[in-house]
Amino acid sequence: MVLCLIGPLLANLGAFMFIPFSSLRVSKSLTKALKKTVSIGLLTGLSVVSHTSFAQTNATLRVMVHSSFSLPKPLIAQFETENKVKLAITKGGDAGEMLNKLILTKANPIADVVYGIDNTLAQKAIQANILTPYNGPAATQASVVQLPKPIIPIDYGYVSLNIDKAAFAKLKLAMPQSLHDLTLPAYKNKLVVENPNTSSTGYSFLLATIAGLGEDQAFEWWAKMRQNGMKVSKGWSEAYYTDFARNGGPYPIIVSYASSPAAEVFYSKEKLNESPTQNLFLKGSVFQQVEGVALIKGGSQAELAGKWIEWLRSKPVQEALQTSMWMLPIDKSVAVADAWKHTQTPSNFDNPKESELIVQSTSWLQRWTKVVLK
Repeated sequence: MVLCLIGPLLANLGAFMFIPFSSLRVSKSLTKALKKTVSIGLLTGLSVVSHTSFAQTNATLRVMVHSSFSLPKPLIAQFETENKVKLAITKGGDAGEMLNKLILTKANPIADVVYGIDNTLAQKAIQANILTPYNGPAATQASVVQLPKPIIPIDYGYVSLNIDKAAFAKLKLAMPQSLHDLTLPAYKNKLVVENPNTSSTGYSFLLATIAGLGEDQAFEWWAKMRQNGMKVSKGWSEAYYTDFARNGGPYPIIVSYASSPAAEVFYSKEKLNESPTQNLFLKGSVFQQVEGVALIKGGSQAELAGKWIEWLRSKPVQEALQTSMWMLPIDKSVAVADAWKHTQTPSNFDNPKESELIVQSTSWLQRWTKVVLK
C-alpha cells in the first residue's frame, strides 16, 4: 500500500475495508442473475491495462493491483516477452477496496494473482479464503520482514508525519517532541490527517497512535486534536497536494510517508541538494507497512502467476520499485537506491498485533468517527 508523489499514494482504504466490501483494489466477476448485477456495479471505475499487443494465441495473466502500483514499462514488457504472456493489469484503488471486491467475487475470480495486500489486511484476506499457497522459491526467500502465509512480502515502508521546513521557519515553530505537543496552542491549525475510513494512510496512522499511546490515551489525543484545529482530508492526495504547506496549503504538518522527502527531491523540477520536507518520527506516529503478493484461489493461470511472483522478487524489480512506488526492497541483498539518501528511516514504529486488527478494527473506526467527526 504504496507511496508516490506523482499520484495518490494509498488513497481510499475506505469504510469499504471493514464492511463486507473491503479494499480499494479491483473487483471480480460474480455468477448469474443477481450476482451479475452486483458485479457490474463493482467493476465501475476500474482501470484495466493490457501491456503490449500480443497475438491472441498468447496466454493472458490477470493481475490485480492497488492504484499506486507503478513499475517501468520496459520491465513489464520484458516480463511479457520472456514468458509469452499478455498482462491484464487491473487497478482497483486502495488496498482495502481491492480486497473487499476480491472477497465479493471469489465465486468467480477475475484475477489470477493479487499484489498489494498489506499487513493491515492480511488476516482478513486469509480468513476470507480467497488465496491459495504458492510454493516456488520466492515463498522461502529471505525477507527483511514477513507476512503471514500464503502472502509473500514484496516491499515495505513507513507511514509517518512530514513537516514543511520553510513553513516551520516562517512560523518560527519549534519542532514538536511528542504527539502531546501537537495538542498545545502553538500548534493549533497546523496538522492535516487523512480520514482512516477512506484512506489507508490515515488508517495506518490511527493504528500507530493506538499501538504507541494505548487505546484510551490515543482517542483522548484525537479528541484534543479535534479541538486544536486538526484538518481531516479524504485521502493522501488531497491532503498532500491541497492542504500541505509545501504545495500551498495552510498546514505545515501532514500524515504522509517516510519516503516523501526523498521523492520531493527526485521529482523536483529544480536541482535540490536537500529535501524541502522532513520526517517527524514521534512515539505513536510511525506505522510499518508491508505489502505482498499472493495467488488467487480459483485463478486460471497458476503457473504464470507464479512467474509473476518470482519476477516481483527479482533484483531488477526490487531495485525499480524504490523510485516508482517509493517502497523499500524486501530482498535483503538489494541495496537501497541512492535517491533515498534524502530521507530518514525510523528506528522504531508502532504496529498493533495482527490479532487485534481482526477483532478491533471496526470498533476503532467507529470510535474514531464518533470522537473526531461527530
